[in-house]
Amino acid sequence: MTRTLGITFAAIVAVGGAFWIAPAMAQTVVSSVTKFDIDKCRYTPGKAEEDYGAWRCSGFQGIPIYATSGDMRFYVSFGRNAKNEPAARETLASFNGEGTAIEWRSVRGADGKLTPFAAIMRFRTSVADGDKTVPGQVLVVTRLGDGRAPGAVCRVGYVDARANPDANVLAQKIADEYARNFKCGSDKPVMSGKRGPGFSGPMGD
Repeated sequence: MTRTLGITFAAIVAVGGAFWIAPAMAQTVVSSVTKFDIDKCRYTPGKAEEDYGAWRCSGFQGIPIYATSGDMRFYVSFGRNAKNEPAARETLASFNGEGTAIEWRSVRGADGKLTPFAAIMRFRTSVADGDKTVPGQVLVVTRLGDGRAPGAVCRVGYVDARANPDANVLAQKIADEYARNFKCGSDKPVMSGKRGPGFSGPMGD
């Protein structure tokens, strides 16, 4: 199941302001966008009929990206242990494919150094509706770990990019307010904003 981030957001911030806002006040959050061209990644063919293979690329600050595809669905994970992270096994319930860019949310320390803590990627979806399929776009927010041990890179939230004119802002809020304190495996991903007919949540939701 997933949590919903909507009209209660302001109330949550007001009540828990010291918990959520204090880290942001101490460090400036910065966005960086990099292109994602899977054709430029290092490809390893799959071994089974529904295993389309794996791709390895580099993202912002050289962060490793590990992507796989199978059964008409796309998976993507990040970091030195990307292949073994929870994100490597997480995808959307509907048939889906990768986007062409990744937004990285980082904090700028007192020394000016940027430390990425979340990645936002747009997935293209194809949702079954009777005898037809409805195309959609979903922004997927992923927490980034520190690379010291696997288990800290996972999905934090989802936004319907077509149903919400401010979808990018909603995804950024999920990243900024949840990703750094999110506990993979126990915390539930956030659903933010409206959801239209082309929206798909996570597999198993």
